[in-house]
Formats: sequence, C-alpha cells, structure tokens
Amino acid sequence: MDVKVFKTFLEVARTRHFGRAAENLYITQAAVSARIKQLESFFDSALFVRNRNSIQLTTSGERLVPYAEVMVSTLEQAKNELALTNHKALQLTMAGTPNIWDAYLQHCLSKVTDAFGGYGFLAEALSREQLNRNLLERTLDMAFAFDPLKSEELVCKQVADLILVLVSTRPCDQSEALSDKYVYVDWGTRFASEHAERHYRMPPPYLRTSTGRIALDFILDKAGAAYLPLSIVEPFLQSKQLYLVEGVEPWNRPIYLSYRKDSGSLEAIIKIEELVKEIDPLTAFSLQQIGQLG
Repeated sequence: MDVKVFKTFLEVARTRHFGRAAENLYITQAAVSARIKQLESFFDSALFVRNRNSIQLTTSGERLVPYAEVMVSTLEQAKNELALTNHKALQLTMAGTPNIWDAYLQHCLSKVTDAFGGYGFLAEALSREQLNRNLLERTLDMAFAFDPLKSEELVCKQVADLILVLVSTRPCDQSEALSDKYVYVDWGTRFASEHAERHYRMPPPYLRTSTGRIALDFILDKAGAAYLPLSIVEPFLQSKQLYLVEGVEPWNRPIYLSYRKDSGSLEAIIKIEELVKEIDPLTAFSLQQIGQLG
C-alpha cells in the first residue's frame, strides 16, 4: 500500500473535507476520492460517513488514524535515514514541547548541530503524550520535557534547570501581578501542584495557556503578568517592556532528556546528553531580536 494513500486519509480526517484535502495535497479531488476508496477496499470497511455538508470518521476510521500516523511517520523517517546513509550521515530526531523549544532547545539545537558535523537532524515540537509514544514507537531518538517520561524502556535524566520568574508589564508587587490580568502558563505537572501551594489564595487567572510564547505576546499586547523563563524575558527586561515582580523568588524547573535504552544511536545520544548539560538556557534567536527591538 502506497504511503500517499495513508497521507491522504489523514488529511481528509483532519480537514473533514475532500476538496480542502485535495488543495492541501496539491492533487485533484478525484484523486483523493480514489485513494480513500482504495483504502476502504483494502480494509473492507467504510472509513468516512459522507453527509451532504460534512464528512465524519466512522468507528473504523477513528481506529485507523493512530496506525496511519505511525505508518506515515515511520516510513518518512526511514526514507530520510536511507537518504542520509547514502551520504554516510546519521539521522537523529529530537523533539520537545513548544515551551521547551522557545526557552531552551532552540539554542541547544544550534550548538549541537555545530558540534556534530556529518549528522542530519530532524527537529519537532510535540506534546508530552506524543513524545512518550514516539519514543516507544522508535520514531523519535531524543525527547526533552519538563516532567520525566516514565517507562521501563526509557532512560530519563535531568540535563538542565530553567529559571522561571514572575514578570509584569509594569512595576508592581505579587498581589497586584496575580490579580490584574495574570496569565497562567502550564509548565508541567509538578509546576501545577507547586503553583497551587505557592499561590493558594489568588483569584482565578485571567488567561490559561500551554505555551509561554502565547502568554508573552498577550501581556505585551494587553498588559498583565506571567511566570516566564528568565532566558525568554531577559531581552524584554533590558528594554523595559517587562519588569520583575517585587518580592517573588525565581522558580527552578528541571528539564529532562529521555531516550530508549536500546536505541541504535545510543553513542551519539550520550554525547549530545553531555553537551547539552554544559549549555546555558537561552531563548530562541527570534525572541531575542524582538526583545531588543522593543
């Protein structure tokens, strides 16, 4: 079965529309319909309910989605690795949550690629659940997260500390910051419990988000406060776009690296592990530039 058929299935499942799927894949709508029919014939099961104004996955279609995702991801990785092998290079795949990329991993990637000449790298932003699943399914070599990934098949080690600071768009104290457009950012499971203990009497946050960059953009635009990595806010502190909230201690968040115990790239992964331990957290280059232009 051609992997293009599974890619088409996933695109229709995502868009719920044959026409939009065709546009996104740069093929005709007739080709989309033909590929879906081919897949339904292969599995002898309807994958979509085709109503006049909407397309919905059947129960069989819902069950096929995770398998199709694994198949497409695995074949793409195999294709990349075989292409690199022909050029005598090793492909390494690393991933982290969006928060990890902005505050730490983007800078690490720059340093790692400089130190590992002849290697090819694939960098992805994934959820914590996807990190764990992709490691176990061998479609990912290294995963960075704020909470340890727990599995007997994985090695999980702390490689860095990220310093969170409470910042506001105006000089203020803790009480003012937490009561006036405070944005709660999800920095992991442990952070959630510690935050509840530290600020148990505070009013509900003005906004909740899973991404530090969303919080940063929001408070810079609308004013407010949030716990953000010092590595991200330093340029904005220097330009007086943000201020440290008075009387609030910095908050250390550990960063964990996870990988399979039996990884075929274990030697390279261990070298990267030792390298990233020596790299100070520094925000993504684009955020540095934005802060300095403020």
